[in-house]
Amino acid sequence: MKKGIIGKKIGMTQIFDDKGKVIPVTVVEAGPCVVVQKKTVENDGYDAVQIGFGDQKPQRVSKPLAGHFKKGDVAPKKTLRELRLDDISALNVGDLIKADAFAAGEKVDVTGTSKGKGYQGVIKRWNFHRLKETHGSGPVARHGGSNGACSSPSRVWKGLKMAGHLGAETVTVQNLLVAKVDAENNLIAIKGAIPGPNGGVVIVRDSVKA
Repeated sequence: MKKGIIGKKIGMTQIFDDKGKVIPVTVVEAGPCVVVQKKTVENDGYDAVQIGFGDQKPQRVSKPLAGHFKKGDVAPKKTLRELRLDDISALNVGDLIKADAFAAGEKVDVTGTSKGKGYQGVIKRWNFHRLKETHGSGPVARHGGSNGACSSPSRVWKGLKMAGHLGAETVTVQNLLVAKVDAENNLIAIKGAIPGPNGGVVIVRDSVKA
């Protein structure tokens, strides 16, 4: 990873390219992010930078975190994330990372927390088929059916697809195109959809497959 930034998903809209073609985009308020901590191989065993996004009231920060921010002489932040970059020599504690770190035409990976959908059945969660509703299938048309064998193995295998909690998990969408960057307003327009609801925190970084 060469660069990354924390942002907030604003929502989806559309823009037009030079030829008048419509491009569906997701607008992300990217940064400004401040470098809160710098980790090195000598001290921590690996190279990384910890960046913060979104101002937080001092009275809402725990004492350990308040000391952490004070050590770096940085104002308290709502969101902290660690980026393991290939080269951190150019970054120091207190430096700002802004939206202009990315440019239109680049490919990026976006990581966020998907929308939570609560407890769902097997049809919505795993795309199971319905049972026949013709002769005597009873009130179980949307049920999961048999969960396993009889006396052997006398248990249900781990990882069996069943009803349960759907969504609210970390999801990464890869190889998305940066359609436009508005550096003055800290906005990045990314072609296509990204995980999470409007207002959700996302991480934008250079694509590993580009």
